[in-house]
Amino acid sequence: MAGDPGTVLVVGSVNADLVVGVERRPGAGETVLGSELATFPGGKGANQAVAAARLGASVAFLGRVGTDSFGGFLRETLQREGVGVSQLRAEPGASGVALITVDPAGDNAIIVAPGANARLTPAGVREAAALFEASAVVTAQLEIPLEAVMAAAALAARAGARFILNVSPARQAGDQLLAAADPLVVNEHEAAFLAGTGERDAPERQARALLALGARSVVITLGAGGAYAADASGAALVPSPAVTVVDTTGAGDAFAGALAWRLSLGDPLRAATAFAARVGAAAVTGRGAQGSYPTLDQVPAGRPLLTLASPAAPGPFPRAARPQRPRPRCRRRPARCGPPRRER
Repeated sequence: MAGDPGTVLVVGSVNADLVVGVERRPGAGETVLGSELATFPGGKGANQAVAAARLGASVAFLGRVGTDSFGGFLRETLQREGVGVSQLRAEPGASGVALITVDPAGDNAIIVAPGANARLTPAGVREAAALFEASAVVTAQLEIPLEAVMAAAALAARAGARFILNVSPARQAGDQLLAAADPLVVNEHEAAFLAGTGERDAPERQARALLALGARSVVITLGAGGAYAADASGAALVPSPAVTVVDTTGAGDAFAGALAWRLSLGDPLRAATAFAARVGAAAVTGRGAQGSYPTLDQVPAGRPLLTLASPAAPGPFPRAARPQRPRPRCRRRPARCGPPRRER
């Protein structure tokens, strides 16, 4: 690795999250009343940076804010969390904004206006080359221009840093970028989009398809179902702790930030994924994104992970992991009981 253990560089977005609770989301042409509007610091990049820093990582951030009032608010929030912001620069115009509705079940729907995030260029990324040299792990998302993400991947490779790619929101990333991902981090919807599989397909099938596209390793988040981690050596289904869901906003980012930190410390992929699932579970128990992220002593206990066969192996599960059907009681005389004869 390039930097010291525990050092993480986040290349990504920073937004102001404008959140309103609704009993149900409106249909086309419909108006519904919501709760009082709340403003939180957010953006996938900033969320992941805060999640990692709160757990104990040494985090630097590379991105852009606007010259509006949100820009100062977002910078101060990251500084207060201990995130390095020397390469968080202001661009003329508006900062990024996310419009978020949250329903009574805690599920959210989000629309993002990128604002200054869209003005991070490959040249701007290359200006921060020293940060790549000082980081063990570099992580990026797709709320910033794809060209900037590709420049980050190239600099990470040159510096010897591990590169994590969170393909969110879902976009076609290209073979070169996917091949740099170690791991590629996606949810079920994003996995289906990239792999061309159904959203209801088993995660092991999705992981197998994503590895075939060139990713070095894959982590698929499964919400309350935990996560699925896979690389060439094997795979594991990681269960999530049972928690009371309040708001799922930013839970995937908490997971990704925790994953980046543990990988920067040298944890194996499956162990890092198991820890990240616990952090993601903690994040859904509070409102907003960053405000709900736990410190290390607030992370709930985990559950044993299920180690599976290599995703390259035939069949969706290894034989031992498949559910076993109970053998029906034999209704014939004992002398005739036994396994049925094979058809020739």
